[in-house]
Amino acid sequence: MSELHLVRHGATEWSRNGRHTSVTDLDLLPDGIDQAKAAGERLRGNDYGLVLTSPRVRARRTAELAGFPDAEVDENLVEWAYGDYEGLTSKQIREQHPGWRIWTHPIPGGESRTQVINRLTKVVERVHESGVERALVFGHGHSLRVLALCWLGIDIARGQSFPLETGSVSVLGYEKESPAIIRWNS
Repeated sequence: MSELHLVRHGATEWSRNGRHTSVTDLDLLPDGIDQAKAAGERLRGNDYGLVLTSPRVRARRTAELAGFPDAEVDENLVEWAYGDYEGLTSKQIREQHPGWRIWTHPIPGGESRTQVINRLTKVVERVHESGVERALVFGHGHSLRVLALCWLGIDIARGQSFPLETGSVSVLGYEKESPAIIRWNS
């Protein structure tokens, strides 16, 4: 049974401001660079048989600064496509659509819940099928939460209960034979 380590990219201008960032390809802020290096310190000493990253600059740069410059790009790790909400904050979206949450409401011009689940389930399957003891992925706040919920077999509407900080390292694994969160936001 594999362990899956998740690293959310370091801080960007938009993540700092709470703006939804999927296709906009932003680089890390100076403190995002520091977060990426600190994540690398927390990962040091582990042997990873599979290392994957989102193709976005912020994730690839985090992987590089954390000590994994050869991480394999996996398109399935991109952030949830926010469509018409790209660049907006949740507060701005709720001014037009009161009570809106990404976990439970539609995203005009973006990905549906089903599309995101299907895409990130492929990552879970890839990790399981790889046969490696430990895998590592670099990605984004919403998509990594969906990945974790797919690992656990939990409805993604529960994603709001699992905030994920920039530069954080989380670990998914098993408690006996049951999928489990080993560590979150470390």
